[in-house]
Amino acid sequence: MMPDFAKEFVVIIPVRYASTRLPGKPLLKIGDRTLIRHVCDRALESSAGSVFVATDDQRIADHLADTAITVVMTSTECQSGTDRIAEASRLLNLPAEAVIVNLQGDEPFMPPGVIDQIAHALISNAGVHMSTGCEQIKNNIDWNCPDIVKVTRDKNDLALYFSRSVIPFSVDKHDQKIYKHLGIYSYSVDYLKKFASLAPCRLEQSEKLEQLRALYNGDRIIVPEIYEPTGIGVDTPEDLDAARKMYEQRLIDNPSGTS
Repeated sequence: MMPDFAKEFVVIIPVRYASTRLPGKPLLKIGDRTLIRHVCDRALESSAGSVFVATDDQRIADHLADTAITVVMTSTECQSGTDRIAEASRLLNLPAEAVIVNLQGDEPFMPPGVIDQIAHALISNAGVHMSTGCEQIKNNIDWNCPDIVKVTRDKNDLALYFSRSVIPFSVDKHDQKIYKHLGIYSYSVDYLKKFASLAPCRLEQSEKLEQLRALYNGDRIIVPEIYEPTGIGVDTPEDLDAARKMYEQRLIDNPSGTS
């Protein structure tokens, strides 16, 4: 059973208009709504006290002007979504103890309950600096795809390592469980400030995985297995086609429900 969560956190969605593999991605349609509207709807259905979009593009701000979302205009110099959220938290003057969920702007099917779960994982575990999520990979194709980030954890669900390679290696393939890392995070404003001040480390640069900076510096990331599947993230034209098909199928399966 899904537990109840208090409204003890905010969601910030970092969004940029430019995308090398899928130009104008946030404003492309999936069914009757744009990608960014789907993501915002999922955030609004969570237990978050407030939902913000952090962007540097006026087209996105204009598109969301008639919604319940507060748009924070950030610098074009932000190098990552984390940098954009750090700037947004400063502009919003969020208190140091405030908990932020970083929900990526290309996750149209992220269940609201998972957003709550990731926030609660941080709030309920003292001494943890960051939380994220994982789900078991069921096929060998995803095992071996470098675009699917893997995570291995200790007995307390704390991250040991993230990699684009298969981890852990197992001689007995029949006994192997590989977990996919999900691109959703939660952290306090205070920790986000610290994280943004740390220099990128060698492991991070090698794997192109920002979260390795936290592990390299001895910080703790809790990674619970999520309660329900997160669907498709949209990075490429092929992803967009798959997301559109998934949305249409959900309407067929549940014509009176939400996406």
